[in-house]
Amino acid sequence: MMERDGRKDAVVLVSGGLDSTTVLAIAKAEGYRVNALSFRYGQRHAVELEAARRVVAAMGVERHVVADIDLRAFGGSALTDAIAVPKHGSAAELGEGIPVTYVPARNTVFLSFALAWAETLGASDLFIGVNALDYSGYPDCRPEYIAAFETLANLATKAGVEGTSRFRIHAPLMTLDKAGIIRRGQELGVDYSLTHSCYDPTPDGLSCGTCDSCLLRLKGFSEAGTIDPIRYDSGTNI
Repeated sequence: MMERDGRKDAVVLVSGGLDSTTVLAIAKAEGYRVNALSFRYGQRHAVELEAARRVVAAMGVERHVVADIDLRAFGGSALTDAIAVPKHGSAAELGEGIPVTYVPARNTVFLSFALAWAETLGASDLFIGVNALDYSGYPDCRPEYIAAFETLANLATKAGVEGTSRFRIHAPLMTLDKAGIIRRGQELGVDYSLTHSCYDPTPDGLSCGTCDSCLLRLKGFSEAGTIDPIRYDSGTNI
C-alpha cells in the first residue's frame, strides 16, 4: 500500500536478535514503512522480547505488534519444552544435524501471521532474517523454503488470487555468514548492544556464551574483526 508520504508498508519479523535487527535496518534503508512483528510464543525467556522492544524504539519504528501464541502446547524443542539447551566449548563443536533448539515449523507459523497482517495492511512485502550459512541447520532457513512460502502466499490469500497484490518474501541475509551480516549492520549504523541472541540466558539476562546461538554470534563478531558489545555470563569462557 502506498501512503501519502510515498513509502510502502512492509511487515518485518523482529525477534530482538542480531539477524532480525539487521533486516529491520535494511528495510528502513530501502525506504519501507516498517510494521514490526514479534511473538510471545512460549519461549524459555522474555529477554528477547525486551530486546525487540529496545530495537524498534531505537530505530523509530511506527508500529510494533507482539502476537501471543503458545507453542508450549506442542513442545518438541529445547526452546518450548523441558529439554536442556545444548552447550559447547566452541563453534567448532557444533553438529551437522538439526539441533533440539529447532522449534517445529516456527518460521511457517511466524510468516503466516506476518502474511495475515500484511494482507490487512494492503502491504505486499514481508522481511525475515533467515540465512543459509550460519543458521544451525534449521530447515526453515533455506532459500527453497522462502521461495515455497512466497508461492504459497500468493496462492492462499484474497489479495493474491484477485491480483491486487503480489507478495514478496525478502530474506536479504540469505547468502551472508554472521560476519557479513554484522558488517552490513555496521554500515547501516545498527547498535548491536540492544540485541539478544542467547537461547539460555542467566536469570539476570546475561547471555550464556556456550549455546549454539551465542557461539555463532561470537564467531561472527570475531571474523568481522570487532567486539560483541553485549554482556556474557562471567562464568563462561568468551
